[in-house]
Amino acid sequence: MALKLGLQLGYWGAGPRPDFLDIAIEAEALGYDCVFTAEAWGSDVFTPLAWIGAHTSRIRLGTGIAQISARTPASTAMHAMTLDHLSKGRMILGLGVSGPQVVEGWYGQPFGKPLSRTRAYVEIIQKILAREEPVTQHSEHYPLPYTGEGSWGLGKPLRSIVHPLRSDLPIFLGAEGPKNVALAAELCSGWLPLYYSPYRPEVYAESLAGKRDGFEVPYGARLRVHDDVAEALLPIKQSLALYVGGMGAKNRNFHRELMARMGWEEDSLRIQELFMTGKREEAVAAVPDEFADEISLVGPAERVRDRLQAFEGSDVTTLMVGAASKAELRQAAEIVLG
Repeated sequence: MALKLGLQLGYWGAGPRPDFLDIAIEAEALGYDCVFTAEAWGSDVFTPLAWIGAHTSRIRLGTGIAQISARTPASTAMHAMTLDHLSKGRMILGLGVSGPQVVEGWYGQPFGKPLSRTRAYVEIIQKILAREEPVTQHSEHYPLPYTGEGSWGLGKPLRSIVHPLRSDLPIFLGAEGPKNVALAAELCSGWLPLYYSPYRPEVYAESLAGKRDGFEVPYGARLRVHDDVAEALLPIKQSLALYVGGMGAKNRNFHRELMARMGWEEDSLRIQELFMTGKREEAVAAVPDEFADEISLVGPAERVRDRLQAFEGSDVTTLMVGAASKAELRQAAEIVLG
């Protein structure tokens, strides 16, 4: 199956990039399949999609990713149903647990038992979308109706007033650990990987064994056409050093653990050690070029086209690119879509 192309707008900094709407409109005109937004501890993930959806007509609108600790399952389902109606069926609900530093430090929620918490969260949303009966949930994480401390004892199971436009609205799961990826394959319509190498399919093979027909895997591969491969890899190595070295605690960093499972355990530990001792440039240099190269598409255009074949034969169904300009959008479309 031919790869589709998607646009990843990524995180806001102090504010939105001024051209984000023009970029999304151009992506639709070029044949991009979807556009995804992001959230961390600043802008939210749904509002930009509403803005984009109001100015486009075909491109699918994805949250990449909505953090489950930011909203109750019912609230997230309401956001998704609303946007799906307003966009005439273009919504993709991408979910993820984030990490303990953000969940406990920003949202003030416990991070414990992320796997069972995610399962309960997704199941509630699916029950709301099915709209077959009033929703109940007896898990420890999101009991419906709530009867715990502070309860008035007056809650009752409810069914959504709104009839979902699609009971099968696609839910994608952002996941890194083997059990989390397997949960995506079991319950969801798609998986949003952080790092994926088409040269190492064994890393995720067991977790994806149970995926359903039509399962989607949009992957954010950095696509950068440049005559100098080493120079093209530099921003990718900088990002890897930040995530592997600093986005997590020393004794629990999901990104470092993923790099280790992909075959670079010693390198991942070295990157973390350098980054956490303030040696940021050395941490970047410690990222193996081979690792950065395998998870991205960089170099001269012919090299990129050649290496694209590995992704075409992989689990990846959509290449997500973070184009900095309309020219880069067009370049990616020429290479991937032909």
